Amino acid sequence: MRARYVIRIGPSDVGARVSVRARIEAAPGEPAATDVVGVLLSWAGGVLVVQRRDGTRATIAAADLLAGRRIPPEPVRRPRS
Repeated sequence: MRARYVIRIGPSDVGARVSVRARIEAAPGEPAATDVVGVLLSWAGGVLVVQRRDGTRATIAAADLLAGRRIPPEPVRRPRS
């Protein structure tokens, strides 16, 4: 059974936390997609910018999107006592 990808995000989701799967160039036998989780910083000119938890940014062409959805904000972590 093959996965069914659905894109449920758009430019109106800027500022939200998202999970996206995008097509990438890959060598034969390598995965042809990558996942990015973070805050959608912008979506303009057919390009998305997603900021990951570590602060790095992923730039993704909207044409390469395979799937995308909003996800809940990251939970607040309490320090261990």
